[in-house]
Amino acid sequence: MIEFKVPGEPKGKGRPRFSRVGKFTKTYTDAKTKMYEEKIASAARLQMYPHEPLETPLNVTLELHVGVPVSYSKKRRYACLTGEEWPTKKPDIDNVAKAFLDAMNGIVYRDDVQVIRLYVSKTYSIDPHVHITVHEVLP
Repeated sequence: MIEFKVPGEPKGKGRPRFSRVGKFTKTYTDAKTKMYEEKIASAARLQMYPHEPLETPLNVTLELHVGVPVSYSKKRRYACLTGEEWPTKKPDIDNVAKAFLDAMNGIVYRDDVQVIRLYVSKTYSIDPHVHITVHEVLP
């Protein structure tokens, strides 16, 4: 089992960007997404060192802990932190999952096609971060 934490607010993977160079179209990832994916990759490298990437089928769990907006009243903050109110605002969990799966490629596992089950949850927290757990699926 591999387990690690990426501190800070979870961020979703940005849309691909396109630029034209003559008659060719170039696709690239925006700078904010690249920086966040590098933060994820750094945390994954620290956890995996000195091991090689996994090569078996995998279950991946992402627990997104998002901060409560500072504009919320004390009553609403309390509701958020006790589970009475859910974080139904951005970031979208599928975009966050995409950023994490792409960033862990070649570090935690050879390729994200090895992920056969993906569990993602999003809750409010006073400590924004993402908790990642990767389990090998053994026969």
